[in-house]
Amino acid sequence: MLDHITLHVTDIERSVNFYTRALAPLGYIVKAHHEPTLGFGVNDGTLHSDFYLSPTDTDATSHSHDGTETVSPVTHLAFLAPSIDAVRAFHVAALAAGGRDNGAPGPRPYHPGYYSAFVLDPDGNNIEAVVDWSGWFGDGPHRPTPQSCF
Repeated sequence: MLDHITLHVTDIERSVNFYTRALAPLGYIVKAHHEPTLGFGVNDGTLHSDFYLSPTDTDATSHSHDGTETVSPVTHLAFLAPSIDAVRAFHVAALAAGGRDNGAPGPRPYHPGYYSAFVLDPDGNNIEAVVDWSGWFGDGPHRPTPQSCF
């Protein structure tokens, strides 16, 4: 179980704008202000944030032994969505906020009940919203069966 993740970004204002809009359908808001780092979390009345954005230290450019700049690997983050409608709304909101499509909403072959959408954020990070009815987190009466969703 993860408590929080920090994503380093090249333009903090651009990224805060992108994630504020893209994650709104999933119930996320900006909660923690540790300038210049900002924390996002579900709007649940607590101060807990589980996703942070922090500016990349531009003075810490990494170089290989031959002098070329080293590019950081793309980060993949998956946000749990409460419904298929929220996955779809995330995809629309993320594209409207300047994200690039990296996988339209739909079922995935990972296992039965997995439904997600992917976008690339302004820095090229692969961001996913997912509903997963495989049962790993429990089933409730409000959760439809995977067969009724696809």
